[in-house]
Amino acid sequence: MQAIILAGGLGTRLKIVVADKPKVLSPVAGNPFLFYIIEYLKNQGITQYIFALGYLSEQVITYLKENYPSLQYQYTIEDTPLGTGGALKKAFQLATEKNVLVVNADTYFDVNIPLMFQEHIQNNAHCTIALKQMENFDRYGSVDIDEQNNIVSFKEKTFVKQGYINGGYLIFDKDYFLLKTKHLPPVFSYEKDFLEKELYQMKVKGFIAKGYFIDIGIPADFALAQQVFAKK
Repeated sequence: MQAIILAGGLGTRLKIVVADKPKVLSPVAGNPFLFYIIEYLKNQGITQYIFALGYLSEQVITYLKENYPSLQYQYTIEDTPLGTGGALKKAFQLATEKNVLVVNADTYFDVNIPLMFQEHIQNNAHCTIALKQMENFDRYGSVDIDEQNNIVSFKEKTFVKQGYINGGYLIFDKDYFLLKTKHLPPVFSYEKDFLEKELYQMKVKGFIAKGYFIDIGIPADFALAQQVFAKK
């Protein structure tokens, strides 16, 4: 199985606590956050990696060379920010498999990835999104599903008493993605400009996962991660 790790973000909200590193190398309980993502994915059976890099990419490249010399990986570098869609499109040029896991590098989500791949292929889906049920939240947009776990709508950020969020781990049909984004500008969002706009033209499945989820994108959750990963 092959994975693209989107690790090119500026990490603007974390600059007050981590000013000199890309967000993916933010120190969490003695290790860069990327360490936990790679170790988790390795344990889930991911064997090939594509790192979509941008801001301070040289630091990530150095970290990988020094700490993962035997890891089978490639990387792309954004000279200017391309958005999540542009970054993914660039990384897909290196992908050799039809169905590829895409991971937001500021998110750790304990998902049964082999089962997620299995359901994605069985459903002949264009995209499968790992969903996390949450309560009393307004930081994330919410996702509505039907009884067959088809995703039927994405909603803007607003207070939700109970609902599902996009957990930042997705499987894409590479060929479909490249075909449908062919005429989009170089800079775009795969969430807003692809998934939301194409939702009714494609099959997007939800994969509900109950495992631990954390997004270190804001200082409060970054601080929480220090406590959580110190116990792992």
